[in-house]
Amino acid sequence: MRLVSYVDRTSAEPKSSYGMMVGERIVDLATPTVKTLRDALATEGIAGIERRAMAADASSTISINDVTLLPPITEPHKILCVGLNYFLHAQEAGMSVPSSPSVFVRFSSSFVGHREFVVRPPESEQFDYEAELAVVIGRVARRVSEAEAMDYVAGYSCIAENSVRDWQRHSAQATPGKNFVNSGAFGPWLVTRDEAPNYEKMTIVGRLNGEIVQQDTGANMIFPVPSLVAYLSTFTELLPGDVIATGTPAGVGMSRKPPRYLREGDVFEVSISGIGELQNPVRNEFYTSRGDDE
Repeated sequence: MRLVSYVDRTSAEPKSSYGMMVGERIVDLATPTVKTLRDALATEGIAGIERRAMAADASSTISINDVTLLPPITEPHKILCVGLNYFLHAQEAGMSVPSSPSVFVRFSSSFVGHREFVVRPPESEQFDYEAELAVVIGRVARRVSEAEAMDYVAGYSCIAENSVRDWQRHSAQATPGKNFVNSGAFGPWLVTRDEAPNYEKMTIVGRLNGEIVQQDTGANMIFPVPSLVAYLSTFTELLPGDVIATGTPAGVGMSRKPPRYLREGDVFEVSISGIGELQNPVRNEFYTSRGDDE
């Protein structure tokens, strides 16, 4: 299944919902008690969502062109991101291969959906692109082994885990440079694991204004998906709908000579074979200080 979260723009009172893609149309799956995809994963699991989707009225659908796509999981409990998880990216960054995953967190407010603007903040000239594979958790996971880790994965999506590089380097903690509002993107949908290729066979591509700037396969991750799920579930309880951004391939803007950062008018795309394509234009943030209003 391809599962989406969206806002119906044709409704008199637009509100967020979720559903299943059938071609280019959406079968709505929200109920009065299960209003988000995150809640559906928590209460029904993928099997329950699929049963309900198969029983839904397929004649009552909405075109994807009539909705605004939201991140597939609109309010995850946790977004856990992994840095330096491709050998060539570690090399271009001048960093040694880590012995344990480098983990930081992002807030849901830092992501927009497919085709929405990602926002370049006025505080920096170093807004960088990062194409990544996102893993969405489907079951509560705590201290799971690598051997059983994939049983806890609901599916995959694309994520533009963009960075504000100078703010990322303000200290040893990456958090400030990773959480500017609307600086990243997530989507367009969640592809359930039963319909997705093996992550090792996925090709992750980043395109800037149509030019390929990043490309690698999941097979070249330093810490593969099962290893990440096992590691993260050791120190925290992974919940249904939690998101793991698995790291970006080589080719990021900061490592180019000269550096190549995102500017207003650019379009960045994340394309992952068997999953889909996430596309987002870039705009500058319109910012007015308190003093300007007075």
